[in-house]
Amino acid sequence: MNLYRRYILPRCIDWTCGSAEVEAQRRKVVPLASGRVLEVGIGSGLNLPLYDPAKVERVYGLDPAPELLTMARRRSSSLPFAVEYLTMGGEDIPLEGECVDTVVVTFTLCSIPNPAAALERMRHVLKPGGRLIFSEHGRAPDEAVRRWQHRLNPLWRRIGGGCTLDRDIPALIRAAGFRIDALETKYLPNTPRFAGFNYWGTARPG
Repeated sequence: MNLYRRYILPRCIDWTCGSAEVEAQRRKVVPLASGRVLEVGIGSGLNLPLYDPAKVERVYGLDPAPELLTMARRRSSSLPFAVEYLTMGGEDIPLEGECVDTVVVTFTLCSIPNPAAALERMRHVLKPGGRLIFSEHGRAPDEAVRRWQHRLNPLWRRIGGGCTLDRDIPALIRAAGFRIDALETKYLPNTPRFAGFNYWGTARPG
């Protein structure tokens, strides 16, 4: 399993999270980021080319997987803004309170062991008036799909680096003290329905 997590899983994550359907969702939210940005779960850096360099001053890229951060560093080598990498999980964001303008989280809340604690830390580091920008897969609205999500979770978490299929993303965000300003949902095309229900939008500290 250690060899799988070190050599195979990072490439699988890069491939699946880089699919055309997932990239289309990233493109809807990442360009909204501005100022000093914290990206939680930066992974292999797939979002980095999508930031608007005219709006972004610096990106703090946080991820617990050094193998993925190695891939991200390659993608950031020629960017016109600074990227600083932090090798740790979302529950342990080391930044000071109220120091970033935007927090970006895409296809990450599914795999953070304690998403409630991570979201609380995200709210802590956001400046007053700052925004949380998110695009996440999670709990489907259809009961039949939810049953399959529940059945598949134990296996899916093992092979997917802790990815959980049925987290209620809006409920988690609100419970952490955010006010959701915009929220859209849909099943992603060409994606299994049990893994393809997508939530995206923006929120502010309540």
